[in-house]
Amino acid sequence: MTTPETSTATSRRRFVKQSVAAGLGFNFIPAYLTSARAADNPKQPPSRRINLGCIGIGGRAGSVIPGLTAAGNAAPVAFTDVDFAMAKGIEKNLKAFPDVKRFSDFREMLDKMGKDIDAVSVVTPDHTHFVAAISAMALGKHVYVEKPLTHTFEEAEILMRAEKKFNVVTQMGNQGHTSAGAEQFKQMLAAGILDDVVKIDAWKSPSLWFMNAAERALVKGYPAGEPKPESLNWDLWCGPQEVKPFSKMYHPFNWRGFHLYGGGMFGDWGAHIIDFAHDHLKLGLPTRITPLALADYNQISYPLSSDIRFEFPARGEKMPAVELHWKAGGDTKIEIAEKFGDPGADGKVFIPNPGNTGSLLHRKQGDYLVQRGSHDRHSLIYPRTKMVEFKDAVSLHPPKYSHQESFVQACMGNGITESRFSVSGVLTQVLNLGTIAEYLNVDLKFDPATKRFIGNEQANARLAGPAPRAEWADCYKLA
Repeated sequence: MTTPETSTATSRRRFVKQSVAAGLGFNFIPAYLTSARAADNPKQPPSRRINLGCIGIGGRAGSVIPGLTAAGNAAPVAFTDVDFAMAKGIEKNLKAFPDVKRFSDFREMLDKMGKDIDAVSVVTPDHTHFVAAISAMALGKHVYVEKPLTHTFEEAEILMRAEKKFNVVTQMGNQGHTSAGAEQFKQMLAAGILDDVVKIDAWKSPSLWFMNAAERALVKGYPAGEPKPESLNWDLWCGPQEVKPFSKMYHPFNWRGFHLYGGGMFGDWGAHIIDFAHDHLKLGLPTRITPLALADYNQISYPLSSDIRFEFPARGEKMPAVELHWKAGGDTKIEIAEKFGDPGADGKVFIPNPGNTGSLLHRKQGDYLVQRGSHDRHSLIYPRTKMVEFKDAVSLHPPKYSHQESFVQACMGNGITESRFSVSGVLTQVLNLGTIAEYLNVDLKFDPATKRFIGNEQANARLAGPAPRAEWADCYKLA
């Protein structure tokens, strides 16, 4: 079994010189067109297989890496993780691919093995998505990045520019965006079922530590420092953000509850709940974000519960202005009006229970509701008699490839991805704007044309977030 390569200052300087700080633009030859290949693959010859450099091996990567490699069209040749011992569920990928070379610093991986890598997966905490993705894109590597795409609005803006500049294949990991549910939503849109939506209720029940009052009470401010596991490179885990004393409240999972490192519940689940509506209804960026209620508000951890209203402008015919109402945590019970129920055999009206997670799309005509769950869930129409009326449009037809395999196929020149950065980047920016509202707890007006807040410079400063640490600053200099 191989061991992680040690990161050196020389390797880092060489990598930065030849990539991000050196203009970020040059011709490249994909590894699958060269002779530098991994071990034989029983399903594809080496000349037709995508070589993966995987950044982040535990946690969600336990599903992402198998998803990328399941069809035999891609294989990992390099693993990078800041902790090969403590990361959640990391054993799954290490056992499946025991001979893949290991690194603790993705910059060294790209420096030493760049010629052998076609595409990179980034499955790390939110605050390090950007630096890993832009570093790979600058070397001409295709990139698959877990949701949310970035930690800040400006990082998403840079990645969307980089997608065009380097002409690489991209995909954000909101996996439901390539599914039978997604195809159904597009069919419903084409059939006119989703015309004239004026309001969207979106919600998520509490499921993370900061939304549990008892667990939350144990954390006052930033966690106190504690001994760091020997297996963990804490400096690299912190990446461009401020280095706080290590705490198990951050690693291996609970970082998501802190503004400094994660996106809270909206950044986490918003990408799975509002993605269909945002993309296919062309919502774009909002003009106003209003926190209606943030329980136990502070600027360190995300709220115990959130109630936020977003206002999106009209986008053209049959796409009027939309109010998106997001609720998370606390009492997230959503009720459906009786007029959208169906009469039962006993004459009583059956009113559907929309559950703990999802969204309801309201038309201005008020004649029916469309319920959308999360991830790959298909949509329902209430009253259900409308489902029969629209039976052809609501039928389910799965896509040819899964979300991960569609990325691999696109890397090989077959089709395009559904959640490429030009799509997922704007969605992520909506999530970023929501987290800014949760951080400041004030009514915010936003100009989608200038991509700036109106009359609030504190909010504008949050678009880019705190300045990155010096060794990461060059990642943010894409022209």
